[in-house]
Amino acid sequence: MIKNIIFTVFAVALFIGCTDDLDTEPRIEQSLENLLESEPDAALGILGKLYGGLALHGIGIPGSGNQQSDIAGDDPGETVFFRSMWNMQELTTDIAKNRWGDGGLDPLTTASNWAPTNKFFGYLYNRSYFNIAQTNNFILDVQKADEPEAELFIAEARFLRALSYYYLMDMFGGVVVVTEEDGVTGVRRAKNSRTEVFEFVENELLSIEETMPSVNEYGRANKTAVQFLLAKIYLNAEVYTGSARYADALMYSEKVISESSFTLDDDYQSIFQGDNHTSSEIIFPIIADRNTVQSFGTSTYLTNGSMGDTTMPISDFGNSDSWFGHRCTPAIYGLFGDLETTKDSRALFWTEGHTYEMTDYRTWENGYPTFKFQNQYSTGDSGESNFSDTDIPLFRLSDAYLMYAEAHLRGGGGTTGQAINFINALRERAFGDTSGNITEADFNEQFLIDERARELYYEGHRRQDLIRFDRFTGDTYIWPWKGNVLEGTSIPENYDLFPFPLEALQANPLLEQNPGYTN
Repeated sequence: MIKNIIFTVFAVALFIGCTDDLDTEPRIEQSLENLLESEPDAALGILGKLYGGLALHGIGIPGSGNQQSDIAGDDPGETVFFRSMWNMQELTTDIAKNRWGDGGLDPLTTASNWAPTNKFFGYLYNRSYFNIAQTNNFILDVQKADEPEAELFIAEARFLRALSYYYLMDMFGGVVVVTEEDGVTGVRRAKNSRTEVFEFVENELLSIEETMPSVNEYGRANKTAVQFLLAKIYLNAEVYTGSARYADALMYSEKVISESSFTLDDDYQSIFQGDNHTSSEIIFPIIADRNTVQSFGTSTYLTNGSMGDTTMPISDFGNSDSWFGHRCTPAIYGLFGDLETTKDSRALFWTEGHTYEMTDYRTWENGYPTFKFQNQYSTGDSGESNFSDTDIPLFRLSDAYLMYAEAHLRGGGGTTGQAINFINALRERAFGDTSGNITEADFNEQFLIDERARELYYEGHRRQDLIRFDRFTGDTYIWPWKGNVLEGTSIPENYDLFPFPLEALQANPLLEQNPGYTN
């Protein structure tokens, strides 16, 4: 599997460096072109490193004292792509609050006082461009090398680059698009519009759709992953470009569902346990492994961060460590009704020793932690570990079901009957029977935004969903600690985008700050 090659080829520490905006010149101990020519498996190994850019801080074992981070940061674990993305997509919403409060986490967890100097905005931005720079260099050199799988490797690299630009577009709006045609020495120019970034991502995905294999090694992108990401950008196209693309969102959601071999798992919890690499519905994962892909920035951040051994039996969840960090808010677990009596198996919250209300988000016992992500295996005891084996299901089939339903509701075609059938398939799994099924009378926007929360909470989608449903900024929807007020309050419209980090603006004087923020 790809996890086994993320480290093995990289004894030569390729591409280690820091990126500020696009002033990106990776330091290379050996010519990449020469390495590709001299080592028969080098291209696959370097491709593994590109995938590792979603999961790892750099090289070295986290916490060992000898680790090197690809990008500058106070703590290498904080700089990992998934951890940065999750902080910005989940902590800023009604899903979860973090109690640590250090180094800029409070402004994220309360959706208040956002500033370009907040390091967490810089981590996501710099990590994304670091990954883009590596990808551009890889494409350039694979094009020159005599590599029999060059076409496939380049297509996978382009998918990963499109994924980076998708997240940049979602969080920052218009950004500078740089490709292999710009080389690897960095460029300084004005940012592309958000619509231009959208069109770049769309064109990249469409151009590689037929090149990608229908089935690929687990952990690597396939044709379905490309189609899933197309469905996702089309569902959000009205936010990104001002023009709705719901028919396209429905069409690509339907392709994901009907043209692939992915099927719903029988058990919801098993999708988020330590042996979830066997899942039948994970389309594209971010790999974790307690031995070969050790990271404090993937599922370890969720499993350890959501555990506290003073109130929870952490060993029951496969943990040997607990960080007393994240708890969910009443806004999410309230969607399941009475947690003592609900039949919905997605309600995976620990209540003992914790209060329902979150009167102080800095107090561990306020709010309910979730054990949705856990190190325990679905087959039984996996032993205890400080690092998680649980892969992040970045794309999974359930989301395609929900995207189809939403695209239909927004006028994208399809049928109401099919949309409801998809939703009820998820609810029958959750309830174990048809008692939770809905009818056409229940099918509306409010139900859909709530159902997306019930199905997808903690997976990195919530901020995007709230923005698409016009419930993130303003006072249409209020949740605990929104705007740094216990009862919640309105937040300004410019918070639909994050500010560009100060170091990016300094590195590229032509980069214009997003409206509503001062440098």
